[in-house]
Amino acid sequence: MKNRLRVLRAERGWSQADLALRLEVSRQSVNAIETGRFDPSLPLAFRLARIFETTIEAIFSEDPSPQEPSSISNDRTN
Repeated sequence: MKNRLRVLRAERGWSQADLALRLEVSRQSVNAIETGRFDPSLPLAFRLARIFETTIEAIFSEDPSPQEPSSISNDRTN
């Protein structure tokens, strides 16, 4: 899941540790969310939205799904 967490945090001049204190999580958790290694729980996503005074959708977006084959060849020559 992509997110704008690092940008929003930087706009406020907060370190990862500052945000972690506000969220009551570890700095490592903030880092893992920022780098996309961890998707936050729904309650944590709501806390982030409240802290940044925005919506969850403004912070997080889905990664585009992997490209699916446009079509499977059904051409058969007999």
